[in-house]
Amino acid sequence: MQKLAISLAVSAVLLTACDNKEAEAIQTAKQEQQAAETTVAKEEVVEAVVEDSNPFYEEWDTPFGMPPFDKIKNEHYGPAFERAIKNAKAEIQQVANNPETPTFKNTIEALEYNGKDLTKVANVFFNLTGAHTNPELQAISREIGPQLSALGDDVNLNPELFARVKAIYDKRADLGLRADQMKLLEDRYKGFVRGGAELNDEQKARLRELNKEITELTIKFGDNVLAENNNWEMVVENKEDLAGLPQNLIDAAAETAKKRGHEGKWVFTTHRPSKTPFLIYSTNRELREKIYNGYTHRGDNDNANDNKEIAAKIAALRSQKATLMGYKTHADFILESRVAKNSENVYNLLNQIWPAAIKQAKNEVAVMQEMIDEEGGDFKFRASDWRHYAEKIRKAKYDLDESATKPYFSLDNTLEGVFYIANKLYGMNFKLRTDLPKYHEDVRTYEVTDNNGELIGIYLTDFYVRDSKRGGAWMNSYRKQFVDENGTFNKPIIVNVLNYPRPVGDEPTLLTFDQASTLFHEFGHAAHGFLSDGVYPSQTGTSVPRDFVEFPSQVHENWMTEPEVLAKFAKHYKTGEVIPQELVEKIQAASKFNQGFATTEYMAATLLDLAWHTIEDGEIRDADEFEEKVLNDYGLIDEIAPRYRTTYFSHIFSGGYSAGYYSYIWSDIFGADAYQAFRENGIFDEKTAKAFVDNVLSKGGTDDPLTLYKKFRGKEADPKYLLKSRGLVD
Repeated sequence: MQKLAISLAVSAVLLTACDNKEAEAIQTAKQEQQAAETTVAKEEVVEAVVEDSNPFYEEWDTPFGMPPFDKIKNEHYGPAFERAIKNAKAEIQQVANNPETPTFKNTIEALEYNGKDLTKVANVFFNLTGAHTNPELQAISREIGPQLSALGDDVNLNPELFARVKAIYDKRADLGLRADQMKLLEDRYKGFVRGGAELNDEQKARLRELNKEITELTIKFGDNVLAENNNWEMVVENKEDLAGLPQNLIDAAAETAKKRGHEGKWVFTTHRPSKTPFLIYSTNRELREKIYNGYTHRGDNDNANDNKEIAAKIAALRSQKATLMGYKTHADFILESRVAKNSENVYNLLNQIWPAAIKQAKNEVAVMQEMIDEEGGDFKFRASDWRHYAEKIRKAKYDLDESATKPYFSLDNTLEGVFYIANKLYGMNFKLRTDLPKYHEDVRTYEVTDNNGELIGIYLTDFYVRDSKRGGAWMNSYRKQFVDENGTFNKPIIVNVLNYPRPVGDEPTLLTFDQASTLFHEFGHAAHGFLSDGVYPSQTGTSVPRDFVEFPSQVHENWMTEPEVLAKFAKHYKTGEVIPQELVEKIQAASKFNQGFATTEYMAATLLDLAWHTIEDGEIRDADEFEEKVLNDYGLIDEIAPRYRTTYFSHIFSGGYSAGYYSYIWSDIFGADAYQAFRENGIFDEKTAKAFVDNVLSKGGTDDPLTLYKKFRGKEADPKYLLKSRGLVD
């Protein structure tokens, strides 16, 4: 999802000190001129006199300062953005033209707290374009995206602003700054440099063009993927073609068919709650192949939503931008500010894992082909068979039937499990509030308090799949935790968005083991946002490097499989019976099953991401040919497709993970190592949990991630715990 906080992007200033009297005279004259310009800029700040009915022009008197979703209409966004961008530009000029000597307060903090109007509208708008979009919002996004890109360039390429920031940066050692202030200053200075502040005028003009075009293309890419998801359908007319499918999936398919104008039939889609169980349970091999191909060819159908050329052009433009900025590749540019630092370190990690993963995957293929042969199947195992036969192997080898576990993982019960560990670890309590504003009827809202009854924040959950929501699962903020310039502590408003199947009839939503684990994962992000305890909004919550941000969420997945936790929430939705210990043992025994496939399909996508973003020549490739060559060179087997192929790889072509999809497994190294501390000391050990909060969750981006981790763990993370947890080494 596109993010914006103008206060986080800015930079700069007057000029550094002059060495001779002539230069001082010039500087004095310039300051007098800038003082006059500042007066004009202040007068140009737009007053909120337009249409009093626009909620973005008003102070929100809602409980907890929540957005008044019921009052916000599509037509409010355009004018609100226009006004906010104009105000942001004027505010930036006030900082740039300030005749006073640059200081941390009048420049760095001023930039940090600027753009409140823009943050206000952007936080709502970009949350909704992911969770509950419509054609009007998509049109606004296509229009506003380039304007926001241009505004970012206006900040980064402003020479007066950069001069002010550089003047402060150059004397940083003498300013007596706190650690978080020093990091804010250093990050702001680096942000200007990485934003093009040191380029010449011709290069700056080219950078603006590149940023604008990349922004437009990434928005188009995301819109195309959403359209492909929503447009594709497989209509089943004969009941016998439903053989093997669970009744709840059949009922959901009938409901989908009714909504899509196929009354009396069944419709399956490429949305995960429909596609994945069909691939697992259907005994119709031809239909499994059809839905699998529908999923893996999204954006690759030579139609109006085709993404091949768009993806290739985005990669080429990013390569050109990297060259302009003085970097060899886009990956080099991106990774410089990440924990990994460079692509060599990433490849070193991947090369440790890939051989073991692909070896295990080949062994899994052999086992499944053996099962096919024993059953008398006269065919060769193929990619669309994987989930079906993996489930059969799971049943045969571990006597574990996923359909037997689902009754114990109802959505409501699983959420209670999440709340249980949040209370045990962090003293968080959740109270359902039905009286608060919400953007869709599916949203549930909770007031979160500590054990003393003090407010921690507001938690929104949005669980069910719908056409207006992009795929996947994520956490975001309608308001981050931060301390404003007046010293007021702002409590966070956090949302978790997922894509679970909607309940049918009186039956609750029953989750697969993986779906339940995803809820624990996403709450890990939410905890990172809720337990934040910083000052500056650009440093709080999940404002950490991309290859560190998944770490807290990866840790939280571990608690779900603990017997103590399962006993608290894994209860049969009909009888209330706690999940039998025998079934728990089967789940734990099978936890390392199929990890060759899971790791290989993820790694393949990671390698594809890096390949697209280590292009050096800036040329546009044929996307299908490029992808095929990359994967063949690494020896990916035909029986596995990357988790995301190029044409629907939204993480890297319309999200924030370009040259960064490796972040999940990189973060998982931290996650596995961190959970080892809980295993050693007790899964709810108070001292360990406090150290985790004090040194990681509360700190956000106030310090170097590796420094924070070492303070928590007392050492660097060891990859062996990840490899062991996946069964890839003994």
